[in-house]
Amino acid sequence: MSVPSAKFNTKDRPEFFRVLRGRVSDYFQERNISRNGNLSMKLKTVFMLTLYLTPLILMLTGVVSSFWPVFGMFIIMGFGMSGIGLSVMHDANHGSYSDSPTVNRLMSYVLTLVGGFHTNWQIQHNVLHHSYTNVHGLDEDIDKGVMRFCPTQERKDIFKYQAFYAPFLYGLMTIYWLIGKDFQQLSRYHKNNLLAAQGLTYNKALFYIVFNKLCYAAVFIVLPFVMIDLPWWQILLGYLAMQFISGLILALIFQPAHVVEETHFFQAEPTGSSLENNWAIHQMQTTSNFANDSTFFSWFVGGLNHQIEHHLFPNICHVHYKDISAIVKQTAEEFNVPYYQHKTFLDALKSHFTFLHKLGTGKYDRELAARLVAEKQPNQKLANVA
Repeated sequence: MSVPSAKFNTKDRPEFFRVLRGRVSDYFQERNISRNGNLSMKLKTVFMLTLYLTPLILMLTGVVSSFWPVFGMFIIMGFGMSGIGLSVMHDANHGSYSDSPTVNRLMSYVLTLVGGFHTNWQIQHNVLHHSYTNVHGLDEDIDKGVMRFCPTQERKDIFKYQAFYAPFLYGLMTIYWLIGKDFQQLSRYHKNNLLAAQGLTYNKALFYIVFNKLCYAAVFIVLPFVMIDLPWWQILLGYLAMQFISGLILALIFQPAHVVEETHFFQAEPTGSSLENNWAIHQMQTTSNFANDSTFFSWFVGGLNHQIEHHLFPNICHVHYKDISAIVKQTAEEFNVPYYQHKTFLDALKSHFTFLHKLGTGKYDRELAARLVAEKQPNQKLANVA
């Protein structure tokens, strides 16, 4: 069985990204500023790590000891945990945190503090998601199996309720990542030679994963149970609340950036096929911004409400996304390239869950089929039509 693949159409309006890249480059050169993180990025790193680690220290030292305050500490840790993922390790694993590869590598290891393995994340996110955004069969962010995120995925009866049970599954994301996801990905990436491309053997990567997770478990699971003077079930309840909050926040930031009513979806073919657009325009068609006018929200989520800018320039630190967004939007308008955005975060969530409901109930398929018939192209693939 051949592995699905996809190629981009390099002849499709290559001037769009060439012009855009030049304008963004001019922006940094004219202001004589680095594309990487600045002082605000360093201060944010300290804040997020403090938000995550200080509550743990307060619990372990007995400063906070009764149930509700301890539970509150775990809640705060949940926000810190998601903040580390959104605002620190994300830039580091993209190589945009610093102009020093050593610093980027060291900061990428903070993923260990939340129970993940950075190499697997780099393969899933940098290699597959960023290269093949919303391409069914290649982008693992939409190939979850337990939900239908794409029109070309098989629709099952259970999916008709997915818009209702999605938040619950989203909340389980980080706990699943801790106990199962990394091991499953490791096996899959090894078989597809993606692990070797990162300079790792299967056994070496497995050792790193097991060692990292044991260290994480010792500090963030075993120590609280040993040192916090509360019944075990109360500590467990707090820990699971931390995981649920973190998973929910992460999912609700990433999913409305791609799985919404406006964005496009595509299908990877086993024999390898050419997508209709070049890579940059493909990113514009499959990505959406939201809440770009909200300063604090953008700060907390690591600028990932500017997903369009992030996907076009993943090597630029997120602290610059808002400043270059006007350049991207103007250039897109000049070349008649879509620039999808929702005014508020709630608008983006509404679009996401509406789309999930339509995919789950089959309403999307019926609407699309009717439109294709009206446009006299009934044989057009579902995935290639917005």
